Amino acid sequence: MAASSSRTTPPSRDLSPLARGLILARLIDEPTLRVVLAEQMRSQKALVPFLLENGIVNETALGQFLSSRLGLEFVDLDGMSVDDQVASSVSIQICKKYMLLPLGIKDDRILLAMADPTNVVALDDVRAITRKDVKVVVAPWSHLSRLIDRMQRLGEEAIETTALAASEEAGGGNQLENDVTDIVDDAPIIRLVNMTISQASLDRASDIHIEPQHSDIRIRFRIDGVLHEVTRVPKALQSGIVTRLKLMANINIAEHRIPQDGRITLRIDGKDVDLRVATLPTVEGEKVVIRILDKSRAQFSLGELGFTRESLEQYERSFKKPWGTILVTGPTGSGKSTTLYATINILNEVQRNIITVEDPVEYRLNGISQVQVHNKAGLNFANALRSILRSDPDVILVGEIRDQETASIAVEAALTGHLVLSSLHTNDAASTPSRLSEMGVEPFLIASALDCVVAQRLARRLCDNCKTPVQVSEADLVLVGWNFDEMPIPEVLYKARGCKQCSNTGFRGRIAIHEVMPIGEDLERAIAEGAQTDTIRHIALKSGMIDMRSVGLLHVASGTTSLEEILRVVA
Repeated sequence: MAASSSRTTPPSRDLSPLARGLILARLIDEPTLRVVLAEQMRSQKALVPFLLENGIVNETALGQFLSSRLGLEFVDLDGMSVDDQVASSVSIQICKKYMLLPLGIKDDRILLAMADPTNVVALDDVRAITRKDVKVVVAPWSHLSRLIDRMQRLGEEAIETTALAASEEAGGGNQLENDVTDIVDDAPIIRLVNMTISQASLDRASDIHIEPQHSDIRIRFRIDGVLHEVTRVPKALQSGIVTRLKLMANINIAEHRIPQDGRITLRIDGKDVDLRVATLPTVEGEKVVIRILDKSRAQFSLGELGFTRESLEQYERSFKKPWGTILVTGPTGSGKSTTLYATINILNEVQRNIITVEDPVEYRLNGISQVQVHNKAGLNFANALRSILRSDPDVILVGEIRDQETASIAVEAALTGHLVLSSLHTNDAASTPSRLSEMGVEPFLIASALDCVVAQRLARRLCDNCKTPVQVSEADLVLVGWNFDEMPIPEVLYKARGCKQCSNTGFRGRIAIHEVMPIGEDLERAIAEGAQTDTIRHIALKSGMIDMRSVGLLHVASGTTSLEEILRVVA
């Protein structure tokens, strides 16, 4: 059953006002709707839920139609937090029956998200249950379904675990440490923790945040770089959850005063996944952040990461040289490690001795010697680098240049015939020489050793299944800095819409935006003379560097991402 975009005659008067509105809004054509109405009558369901349950019309378009028709707000639940206490005021059964969810309190009214705001029976039931008036907002069906299911699964585990915690407390709370360990090992907390990790992996999350609040525990997933609240669980589970994760990560369960970190290796859905666990003492208890490291990500090729053809050619010329320093720069979480690993995968040949020093070692690579920094034992980046230079390396990967000593040794290693790859925190490629100079490295050494700088950011990739074409005026393109000399005006751009495949975010996966700055003779001379960042940028652009915003706009023109996403990521 397909929606129509060419209907010009008005719908028949024998149809309901809602049905006629759907046709006039071109969400569905009249012949299709009449077939649907016949099936809907046999199912004894209302029209809106029947359309949504069977996927007959686009849920986002229908939600926007209903919100406009009824004068209500249309919301994207992926970007909203849910007050767990308010949400629990209406049973999961009622939420699933009517596909609705209380989000919180606004102006002393229940803020109620509904897929079908025309259901007055559902509204009356919520008012009777909560004894409060409601303020309705419209939300996509799948958003509500996914959030309700997730709350139900985690809620069932939380209820069972809370009951266990209560029974243990009633039986006496003064257990020995070994007893506590046994309880955590045997308790339903195991299922709660495992299910949370599994759900995060299925949702393509990169991080899990388990955050103690004053009255409960908030669980959030970072998906495509954006944090989403998943659920809240009772405060009584805090000790059990943290202890369970510490045991899995081989962390001291008796220490609560200082930050700790550990590692877990699991197999989820047929894939080997490493979890990096970090605890942080807060006034409400220990916060736990779990970084999910999918080992398959270490096998990315550079072509999959988003390099434009020109940028990739420039970068390849640099890392195929036998010596020099290549720096990948950007803020935390911008994909620097992924780019470095993809480069190392290309260089990983039997005739090369490749050694890395990392903190921590995120991905294990075959055929490469990887060194883990251990500051407490005195093995920092600088000490490890000195030892590596005595191990006959051809290629050295330094996870991050953090201080003057590490920077100086890395530069010296490049000048003595090694290829050195590393990362650095700078805003763009042109500011990298100045940053190294501020760290205490002499400008003439920087100029001699530095061969290429790659600055990058991560932008969300539009979902290919549901991205929607939009018309943009030339004036709008001028405002965002569109280079009309090098980039023709595109016939159409795309924006995010949302579907089941992308969990209705409109985005699926991320793409890197790269700014590649090879160091040619003019740049080398300017760096040696201590030129400022603006001068270096001017020379780099004159020499053919494409700045980060222009690269981002190229991805917009190709339909890979949206204009709004590039403007969010690249200032």
